[in-house]
Amino acid sequence: MENIQKKFKNKKILITGHTGFKGAWLSQILLNWGACITGISLKPTTSPNLFNPLKIKNKINNYFTDIRDFKKIKEIVKKEKPEIVFHLAAQPIVRESYDRPLYTFETNIIGTANILEAIKETNTVRSAVIITTDKVYKNNESGRPFKEGDKLGGDDPYSASKAAAEIVIDSYIKSFFNPTDYNKKHKTLIASARAGNVIGGGDWSDDRLVPDLIKGIFHNKQIIIRNPDAVRPWQHVLEPLYGYLLLATKLQTGKKDFSGAWNFGPNNQSFLTVEEFTKLALRILNKGVYVIKKDLDSKHESKLLKLNSNKAKKQLNWQQELNINKTLQLTFEWYKNFYNKEDIIDVTNRQIESFFTK
Repeated sequence: MENIQKKFKNKKILITGHTGFKGAWLSQILLNWGACITGISLKPTTSPNLFNPLKIKNKINNYFTDIRDFKKIKEIVKKEKPEIVFHLAAQPIVRESYDRPLYTFETNIIGTANILEAIKETNTVRSAVIITTDKVYKNNESGRPFKEGDKLGGDDPYSASKAAAEIVIDSYIKSFFNPTDYNKKHKTLIASARAGNVIGGGDWSDDRLVPDLIKGIFHNKQIIIRNPDAVRPWQHVLEPLYGYLLLATKLQTGKKDFSGAWNFGPNNQSFLTVEEFTKLALRILNKGVYVIKKDLDSKHESKLLKLNSNKAKKQLNWQQELNINKTLQLTFEWYKNFYNKEDIIDVTNRQIESFFTK
């Protein structure tokens, strides 16, 4: 694993969606590495959440601002003058996108365009990593892992909104941040990053498997799985975050070939059905039972989804560090410590340090 910690020391970094699950982990990593962070996000949407116990609000330039408000976004970017941007703010739940399609499209498409436009108009950002999802691909359930150049699409509003965001990103790259014009017409390199089914401590979102398991076990609620046969690429949150950080360093140092789209998916051994994952998790926790209530409503979700991450492995030297058993152990160890009222900042930092000192 490449040691990239020093490359972020004293760097001015903007993280959108910093109150969310992945955003809070990324904020904590970069705080540990001595970065100067600005965060733009809505207030945490769940209680409990990861953002509050890590006390991130008091350690950064914090803005509770809607990503759809371009005027405020531009004002913040102009004021804080970030050098590096990680855009994670989104409506991230597939099933919620059926209930709030317009909000999902506005947040995920217009929100992304707002960030890119603010970057274009303020002229301080040198690298930006825009986070989308593994669900941006037109999925015919063939089982073939998707490559970055494959056709984009999406049946549900969430997937469609993220695929559309990728088109917006590509348009901004070609129109305003073209690598061929780097150091001539602009000094900014942009990339998009695609990952999915990320797990780890601190996620309490609705309609996600790990939070459902945690609520069932620690709150004595029934554990219900809707799509037991759906195959997902499970990976610990630190895995794709390492990829995003690696990518940002390449862009920051003017490596033009790293502009564009990147997949960060786990190895084949980490592809499990929802039921296989649940059984393994309950075995690690040594308690809990589940029931299957198959999803009979119209909220379609993909049954099979795999990413081909060869590009990241070959060009970024990124690879999965944790197998599925270690991924689950770290995840549920974090939750056990949380509910045992351990020092969760210390627990989180230990996991971060262990991962990045491999």
